[in-house]
Amino acid sequence: LFRSKITKITPETDQEFTMTVDCSVPMAPGQFFQVSLPKIGEAPISISAWGDGWLQFTVRAVGRLTSALQNLREGENLFIRGPYGTGFPLDRLRDSNLVIVAGGSGVAPVRPLIRQAVSGELPLRSLKVIAGFKNRESLLFAYETEGWRRAADLTITIDRPQEGWDGPVGLVTEHMKKLHLADPSDVQFVIVGPPVMMKFACAEARLLGVPEEN
Repeated sequence: LFRSKITKITPETDQEFTMTVDCSVPMAPGQFFQVSLPKIGEAPISISAWGDGWLQFTVRAVGRLTSALQNLREGENLFIRGPYGTGFPLDRLRDSNLVIVAGGSGVAPVRPLIRQAVSGELPLRSLKVIAGFKNRESLLFAYETEGWRRAADLTITIDRPQEGWDGPVGLVTEHMKKLHLADPSDVQFVIVGPPVMMKFACAEARLLGVPEEN
């Protein structure tokens, strides 16, 4: 357990925000930290980005601890333990045809994978990203997604038509049906989101002919 200073807070939506904190331990995409505040509690939170001497958590304020985190300010401290988890299998994903399907706050843990693909740190033969959100107001990382298009065939979709939105509409599974996979056995899928979304997205991947182990 170590004390970590908050160096930046970036609002994402009404309920979600990204905290940049001091941290210099090795970590990998898909891992998480236990984040705690004295006398309030502790929760596992995925890493949404990191760099030299810092990491980011993208938090949804839905409970006692996460709501308390939302009230913190730059310069204050929190306590973190980690990283934990095995992370994504980078050796398997390297040089693959990769499809990432993420829903809502599930976009946060796949963000490091996308950032590594954009930077070239994770070389891929191809990358398709389908990111689904409830509505326009719940979009995450809008300031960064144009950069993702440099490395990915990117689809950002919202569940239902909305005034002022001229982008794709529909659940991620509807957009998975439109994927053109030359050889489904030669594609790796990473699927992250609410359990029900992952269940149906995995079923859709199998319908596309993607082997279970991929």
